[in-house]
Amino acid sequence: MGIELLKQEHYRIFDQTSLGTAFHATQSFAMDDTLCASVATEGAALRSWIHHETVVLGIQDARLPHLADGVAVLHEHGFSPVVRNSGGLAVVLDVGVLNISLVLPERGGIDIDSGYEAMLALVRRMFAQETDAIVAGEVVGSYCPGSYDLSIAGKKFAGISQRRVRGGVAVQIYLCVNGSGSQRAALVRDFYAAALQGETTKFVYPTVVPETMASLEELLGISLTVEECLRRAYEALLALGADLTPATLTELENERFGVNLSRMLDRNEKALG
Repeated sequence: MGIELLKQEHYRIFDQTSLGTAFHATQSFAMDDTLCASVATEGAALRSWIHHETVVLGIQDARLPHLADGVAVLHEHGFSPVVRNSGGLAVVLDVGVLNISLVLPERGGIDIDSGYEAMLALVRRMFAQETDAIVAGEVVGSYCPGSYDLSIAGKKFAGISQRRVRGGVAVQIYLCVNGSGSQRAALVRDFYAAALQGETTKFVYPTVVPETMASLEELLGISLTVEECLRRAYEALLALGADLTPATLTELENERFGVNLSRMLDRNEKALG
């Protein structure tokens, strides 16, 4: 089913990988909600994005007993926190991490696993020449662990999430392309240590073991850039017969984006002050 979902006739392409530090993560999540709401009429979309020195927190992370202390640790390392509007837990974003959102129409319904399988199929095609060892399954000890963690030889390099809004689904992945996966994990480990301070909470936060995470460059033993990985994503979709067209938001989408961004900003002000 994953391959069939990927085989859309047409994808609108939104490349936001080079917008720089002025492009804030709150804008990213507002973008995906906007595209979800219009995908039924405007067609499928692929959005790529990068954020500089950002740690994206989940809803549960915003409830940590000593959140302010955890945020202070992030700031000490030059990172800024953002609370997203979907599930999952803390994830590190920087210039070595490529984010891709597949925004697909829910015609006839898309079950949760099918969305994950579509992204898994895309990633496997992107790196088919280098490896056939990409595995989906929770990597214990990683940050933001889930059943669709992607790993090679037991080391996680990507995580997949989903966001569903008004007839559309955004399947989102972060790919640790280059840099040190274990250093990113160590930052999240230190964040949780400061934000929990040994307290017992109803929600069980992950015990992060940095050695369980790595970048694709580290795992494949080749030099990789974000631009190269994005090119591979485009080529994989083209090989499946898709037409790819660079796009901008329509007038109606721009209006929706403004509303969605306001919601994200409000959410973050309440959660982080």
